[in-house]
Amino acid sequence: MIVHPELRRTARRVRRPLLTASLLQGAVTLTHLVQAILLACALAGLARGHTGQLPWLLTTVLVVVAARAGLGTWQRRTATRAGAEARVALRDELLAHLGRLGPAHLTTARAGAVRTTLVDGVEGVDAYVSRYLPQLLITLTVPPLVLAVLAVVEPLALLGLVPALLLALFGPRAWDRLLAARGKDHWDTYEGLGADYLEALQGMPALRAAGAVGRTRERLEKRSAALHRATVAKLRVSLADTGITDLAIQGGTAAAALLACWSAVSGSTTATGTYLVLLLASECFRPVRDLAREWHAGYLGASAADGIAALRTAEPAVPDTGTASAHWPTPPEIRFEDVRFTYDGVPEAALHGVSFTAPAGRTTAIVGPSGAGKSTLLALLLRHHDPGEGRITADGRDTTQYSLGALRRGIAVVSQETYLFHATVADNLRLARPDATDDEVTAAARTAGIHDEITALPEGYATVLGERGATLSGGQRQRLALARALLTDARVLVLDEATSSVDERREADIVRELTNAANDRTVLVIAHRLAAVQHADHIVVLDAGRVEAVGEHSGLAGTGGVYARLVAAGRTHPEELTV
Repeated sequence: MIVHPELRRTARRVRRPLLTASLLQGAVTLTHLVQAILLACALAGLARGHTGQLPWLLTTVLVVVAARAGLGTWQRRTATRAGAEARVALRDELLAHLGRLGPAHLTTARAGAVRTTLVDGVEGVDAYVSRYLPQLLITLTVPPLVLAVLAVVEPLALLGLVPALLLALFGPRAWDRLLAARGKDHWDTYEGLGADYLEALQGMPALRAAGAVGRTRERLEKRSAALHRATVAKLRVSLADTGITDLAIQGGTAAAALLACWSAVSGSTTATGTYLVLLLASECFRPVRDLAREWHAGYLGASAADGIAALRTAEPAVPDTGTASAHWPTPPEIRFEDVRFTYDGVPEAALHGVSFTAPAGRTTAIVGPSGAGKSTLLALLLRHHDPGEGRITADGRDTTQYSLGALRRGIAVVSQETYLFHATVADNLRLARPDATDDEVTAAARTAGIHDEITALPEGYATVLGERGATLSGGQRQRLALARALLTDARVLVLDEATSSVDERREADIVRELTNAANDRTVLVIAHRLAAVQHADHIVVLDAGRVEAVGEHSGLAGTGGVYARLVAAGRTHPEELTV
């Protein structure tokens, strides 16, 4: 009966509707007690042959039953509302915190496991809060009240009821530690299986190409078998728990009945008292039976509590202590000043004293061989990590002075891996700016070179895309993501190989349009083909985590070094050019 701190915290969010639901549940329980008393009086009257009061007693019983039906409906609606409010508030909190954690968190946590916690775990918390907690309060309050009534009517009955009630309530607690351990094993296995299934679904094209579908199916079957074993192990302990409760309830009821009959035979109690003992003994255990039922309904939430707490309290890779807004009125200047960075667990530094300036309102390309540190620079700019040494400034202010949310809203990113949602083209484009006009949407699509292809779709901008934009080509997805970024109010635009799936001729046109449209943005470009960088205002060349050169295309191409070799390689083998 110990409530996990995470579940108590969730329940406090909805204390008012939860308290109302508990009071209504108490009222429903009282109707059972009133009904038992009325029936005891009716049966005692029949036993004595006094039937004059029988009609109004039975009528009152019907009224009580009708009142219980109404109260029960009201209670269920209130409890459902409390559970829904708790579920929505908890899920919103977890999603917001996951956004603050950023992509760095998902490098160590599996997306499928996070999904299981956010969906199934939170759903389980709903049942726990809305059903189990109100019943727990009733179980702790009603049986003592019934025992007090029985102590007045027939004290001898307590000899059978009290020990049985204590056994029913506290006997299963001996299994709590084992049940918690089995529950954690079950949840961990369930979470792992969910992560494996999601990974398999997302990676199905790669699995088919590698001929690994059969091996993956075998691995999933083994994980499913492990979940079955964990479920059965949990059920064994749960059944022992239930067995103790049922034994105490049945034994206590039988003992109370025997004691009541003994009292009736010996003449120490009246007929009404005898019937009251028989009926109230059952009502004494009703809350305990209901608690066992609601415990099973909310068990998933109890099992998921540790996972929910771990996600909610996970620390971001960087502290969110800044307060400044990144809503820059004009394009900001971006500066990297002697930036050094080393990934955890990697002995070699990824960046060694990188310094350069991306001028305000201009296009800066960052090029270099694979592993030179290009993506690391952008991760540091977005504060997925912080530099070990040096600093990064935007508009003359250290990026650590901006709040994480404000900084990331001020920087629009288009990466090589784009994500489109199961929604219309227009909805996907308006994702970050829902108030954008149709003309603004169209202008962004034209600049990204995708407008004509959108209008050729069956319903144009109202066409619903498949999940992850599966009905579009890779180049179309990238250009839609580019248009979406252009539509935002962000004054900094980052293109991380954003046109890698577009043919070179179209890529050159898109980059030229971007260069013309970038006078109100500071643009940073990482690309692996020459067409995407040669029109940049200036180019920063990285090599092995250091700035090898800074300049324009024509000057860098004629001075030798890394950039000249990359240009030469691109002319000879364009498909092998990686900058």
